[in-house]
Amino acid sequence: MTADIEAIAKDIVDAAYKVHKEFGPGLLESAYQRCHAYELRKRGRIVLTELKLPILYDGQEFDEGYRIDELVDDLVIIENKSVDEIHPIHMAQLITYLKLKGCKLGFLINWNVKLIKNGIQRVALGLDEPPNRADFIKKTSRS
Repeated sequence: MTADIEAIAKDIVDAAYKVHKEFGPGLLESAYQRCHAYELRKRGRIVLTELKLPILYDGQEFDEGYRIDELVDDLVIIENKSVDEIHPIHMAQLITYLKLKGCKLGFLINWNVKLIKNGIQRVALGLDEPPNRADFIKKTSRS
């Protein structure tokens, strides 16, 4: 599964580079998300967007309005932002989604950056990370 998930991760990063190269910063999060999902689908990935994520408590399911921006191949969650600065709450949101959905890998992508490599953060829960995160981003993108 690790090889599969890393292939998905490579496609996610590569697609982000392609979309960002076309538009740069300044669009709404929803525009980037739509283009990014489209680019991943062109690569054969199954991408669900704005997926409802209920919470389970005491055997009960509650829909509290949580939505996953992008779920790729039912394995990787992407949380898209287009903000001046990423705050700890954005990362906490992604980690919560990973736990609620039972996924091990997620990406927090802030599209509102000059260089997209500065806007991509990878989060792994229970996966071995590549030795050097910066090398992974470089290795999995077309620069």
